[in-house]
Amino acid sequence: MPYDSRRPDRVAEGIREVVATFLTEDVKDPRISGLVTVTGVDVPRDLRQAKIFVSVMGSPEERAKTFEGLKSVALHLRGKLGRALRLRHAPELVFLPDDSIARAARIEELLAGVRDSTPPDPDAESPAADGDSSAPVAADEVTAADRGDDEIAREGSPTPPAVDGDRAT
Repeated sequence: MPYDSRRPDRVAEGIREVVATFLTEDVKDPRISGLVTVTGVDVPRDLRQAKIFVSVMGSPEERAKTFEGLKSVALHLRGKLGRALRLRHAPELVFLPDDSIARAARIEELLAGVRDSTPPDPDAESPAADGDSSAPVAADEVTAADRGDDEIAREGSPTPPAVDGDRAT
């Protein structure tokens, strides 16, 4: 029977949904506190282990306690996951920290700081007004000297330019 290459992706999505629902509704461990978000799940082809990437907002102590709680609830969640997804062998669950949401919040904070800073002075001279040679040029101002030889060859002859290995006749 041919291998279904989409199955790990489908199982990973199912795991993400079940774990996210469990963390928002059914978790009873007091160590799991703060905003816990399942950001992704990685499942290999053999479906033996699921790496669950979790973002936890809170202090470092809360994060450490939350990961301890997730580690202890993993076995219970594995059985629930096997029943919910009807898997003969439920994958081993490994919770890994994902700081992408925290990094995105930090970037937004930095961008907000840049936006709030003083705007550029509109009366200041632009660098292009100095006669800078790196100033952008309009498309209609490009001369034949600025273009490559093969563009000029295409304009002048109806035959395409020679390709490496071909000899022009």
